Amino acid sequence: MTTAAASSTATSTASSSPAKNPPTARQSVPKILKPFDNAEVKVLLLEGVNPTGIKLLEKAGYQVECHSKALPLEILKEKIKDVHAIGIRSKTQLTAEVLAEAKKLLVVGCFCIGTNQVDLEYAASQGIAVFNSPFSNSRSVAELMICEIIALSRQLGDRTTEMHQGMWNKTAKGCNEIRGKTLGIVGYGHIGSQLSVIADGLGMFVSFYDIQQIMPLGMAKPVDTLDELLTTADYISLHVPETEETRNMIGARELKLMKKGSYLLQASRGTVVDIPALAEALRSGHLGGAAIDVFPVEPFANGPNFESELRGCPNTIITPHIGGSTEEAQSSIGTEVGSAMVRYINNGTTQGAVNFPECDLRAPAAESKTVRLLNTHHNVPGVLKAINKILSDINIEKQIVDSRGAIAYLMADISVEDVASYQTIYDRVQALPQNIRTRLLY
Repeated sequence: MTTAAASSTATSTASSSPAKNPPTARQSVPKILKPFDNAEVKVLLLEGVNPTGIKLLEKAGYQVECHSKALPLEILKEKIKDVHAIGIRSKTQLTAEVLAEAKKLLVVGCFCIGTNQVDLEYAASQGIAVFNSPFSNSRSVAELMICEIIALSRQLGDRTTEMHQGMWNKTAKGCNEIRGKTLGIVGYGHIGSQLSVIADGLGMFVSFYDIQQIMPLGMAKPVDTLDELLTTADYISLHVPETEETRNMIGARELKLMKKGSYLLQASRGTVVDIPALAEALRSGHLGGAAIDVFPVEPFANGPNFESELRGCPNTIITPHIGGSTEEAQSSIGTEVGSAMVRYINNGTTQGAVNFPECDLRAPAAESKTVRLLNTHHNVPGVLKAINKILSDINIEKQIVDSRGAIAYLMADISVEDVASYQTIYDRVQALPQNIRTRLLY
């Protein structure tokens, strides 16, 4: 590219010139597309991303900088200015204010389930794709729920605390087997359904409530309303996303509907349960116990800085957001999110993105002189016509375009004979008023 075009590749993966690295023919099948110079792709990983993810990104040839903790806001804003990719977990907040500093940023990898720590709409408007790992820790969370169901049923938390204080309190009062009891699951997705199968195998009856019609697994049975589930289950386990509809889904009214002596388990999002109301239900004896792993406000760092109305409540297990914190889950998350980031940077693939249209193209033939055009643009009438007019005089081997809300994404494999043609195509697409980001991959 010329100097002018190279400077505009804040919209491109890297600023190397095509003339320095022209496409080559007769490569091994299939042709491997990549940015102009992978060594110029800079990646910032925060909050102790698992080594599996780090190794994938380093193997791709990127410059990877790792930090074990989240960064203070001002340092984060300075660091993000110069990177093409950032990997975070749950503590780092990528707000519009932070993302506005990220002039080169192509992709965000959330090495966790949730993405509420990222302003997804703003990221999409800047051509920044966001990926997460919605299923990799499903088994870990489901197993923790089973553990806590048994622990609550036997009051293990209280007995353990008493023993550490030197008190011997051997009692069977209020302690029960879980066999034959009813588990009510709110949200029958990947975690909820796995929990259902395990509980079924332990001899529990399973009911579930979900806003979608989902095929039950094993002997599980759906119910029509949340109220019905609350009034009939011995245990309620929550597995829903954070939305306006789920905010304080379980409040004072819902807690009163639950059976006296029943248990509440919460490992979804911190805003789903009204914590003061739950503390009152526990202290009054209406609930037999609770296990809470997520909170409306969580400490920024480890240490003696946790405050909650639930501290000291009877038969209450409170854990520091560790539902998915197993070696197996974190390794799987590292692999899934790291791979998604590499595919997007190197191939333009958006499958699995949470804020982008999901598009993919098969790899071109090794012998083709193919360049992949990637374009993110505002989803308004006439843009595709304008792009195709620019491409009308060349061979388009493959093309796909899709939209998601206000954003549209196009992938096209094009064949031209000389570098100057790539330059012209890039400049013309880049100059479209509806353009957000344009990239070329060789």
